[in-house]
Amino acid sequence: MTRLLDDPAEAAALLRDGALVAFPSETVYGLGADAWNGAAVAAVFAAKGRPHFNPLICHFASADSAFAEVVADARAQALAERFWPGPLTLVLPRRPECRVNLLAGAGLDTLAVRVPAHPRTLAMLGLAGRPIAGPSANRSGQVSPTSAAHVLAGLEGRIAAVLEGGDCPVGVESTVLDLTGPGAVLLRPGGVPAAAIEAVVGRLGRPVPLAAAAATQSLRSPGMMLSHYAPDLPLRLAAQAVRADEALLAFGPRPLPGAGALWNLSPAGDVAEAAARLFAGLRWLDAAGRRLGLRGIAAMDVPAEGLGEAVQDRLLRAAAPRG
Repeated sequence: MTRLLDDPAEAAALLRDGALVAFPSETVYGLGADAWNGAAVAAVFAAKGRPHFNPLICHFASADSAFAEVVADARAQALAERFWPGPLTLVLPRRPECRVNLLAGAGLDTLAVRVPAHPRTLAMLGLAGRPIAGPSANRSGQVSPTSAAHVLAGLEGRIAAVLEGGDCPVGVESTVLDLTGPGAVLLRPGGVPAAAIEAVVGRLGRPVPLAAAAATQSLRSPGMMLSHYAPDLPLRLAAQAVRADEALLAFGPRPLPGAGALWNLSPAGDVAEAAARLFAGLRWLDAAGRRLGLRGIAAMDVPAEGLGEAVQDRLLRAAAPRG
């Protein structure tokens, strides 16, 4: 049964233990998980029934804590000073030492970050002492929740708790701005008007007008087409055997013998563990395979049940023809 909480300290303790806790913000209620904990992040996708590993927005207690995980240029610093805490999400490059689990960012080299403007949630974030990944707290495809009752209507029994915070005053999701290139790109309209962002960007003295994101643009945030991390080495699916010049992305207690390098998504055959370890595994095998002079990566099948369906989808996209 899902608990309704009034105390941010209780919510923070549950999050540190790997549980899922919905939390209020000025925009909509988010479904929170410890962003450093891959299993907790994977559980978010399972609870929502989210069909793909879309990037999740990571919530922080302060700009300083956010910028410890991502690289903030002068534009990001100025926007954070003006709009944080508030309904603005910035997409920025991950730092090499970034501790946020790769699954939270869909395996990309970027991360969507924001500081929400809700006193209970800011208290929760400070007490948790870590970023909290938080898509909207609803089943995938349903209307975003703006009250604790909305959250319970969709996720009762699927999450540990909801931190009660009243109705959300903004009621629409945050504005998402991509700052990873020379131009600032508006990926999603939201709680901060584009004109207000342009005013800050203009004051920086750089020719970076906002531009609408093209439909074919790489996904940098929730709500857009998935852009996936594909390894440099070719990926072969549904492997029944593996060659010595291949790395193996294994699943289950009996990995195929003979691989030049091995990463087991879940020796126990747990699809949630496989989801949490997928992006890290692809990156590790790609680097190890290139270092060892291997010619490709073979992937064993993962059952299409629960998060296994999303793992399969992600592997299909990673193996798709390039060009």
